[in-house]
Amino acid sequence: MINEICGKNADLMKIHKEGYASLAVVFAVGLALSGLSYWMIPSLFGVAIIVSILLFIIVLQFFRHPERSICEADKCCVYAPADGRIVVVEETEEPEYFKDRRLMISVFMSPVNVHVNRSPIPGQVRYSQYHPGKYLVAWHPKSSTENERHTSVIGNEHGDILLRQIAGALARRICNYLTPGQTIEQGAEMGFIKFGSRVDIFLPLNTEIKVKIGDVVRANRSVIAQMPGR
Repeated sequence: MINEICGKNADLMKIHKEGYASLAVVFAVGLALSGLSYWMIPSLFGVAIIVSILLFIIVLQFFRHPERSICEADKCCVYAPADGRIVVVEETEEPEYFKDRRLMISVFMSPVNVHVNRSPIPGQVRYSQYHPGKYLVAWHPKSSTENERHTSVIGNEHGDILLRQIAGALARRICNYLTPGQTIEQGAEMGFIKFGSRVDIFLPLNTEIKVKIGDVVRANRSVIAQMPGR
């Protein structure tokens, strides 16, 4: 874990609103299976109960929602937008909005990570666009441009950054709460990807990168880059 601010503070945990329906379905299915096993195959009733509880716990952890406030707000600091592992740090072309060269950082969220996405910087939402697409594995080179994804651009006086929430082989729903023109605080919730996947961040070329491939980061805790302006 690198560049982590307030990392020792305990995060209050709750369940994200996006998980309510999924948890209700899992609970109902588990209850039905347990009931059927009790009436039809009593010897498997205990097994059905255990499996139902384990399945509910697994889905429950997917939707955990820690409350993490920004301890040191700074318009120049770019915080990680998601929990996960850094899988890409490179200069590349951004063809959708900027249409020029940018520094790209990608955070891969595994199924065991928190799936809440947060705004890395404070500023105004310049752009917010959903794109339907494929469900390639998140680390596939073409997933950033061919998978289902949602692109957002947030900017302030120090520059604009683009965030791309990308669906993967398991993640089949991207939630994004941003609308163009709104003002968002640093660290505020901007979206959720069900069952994990990947978030790409595109930064100006003169940004100082603070991470490397393989680093583990946490949203609102790990500083991944420093924008010019100090």
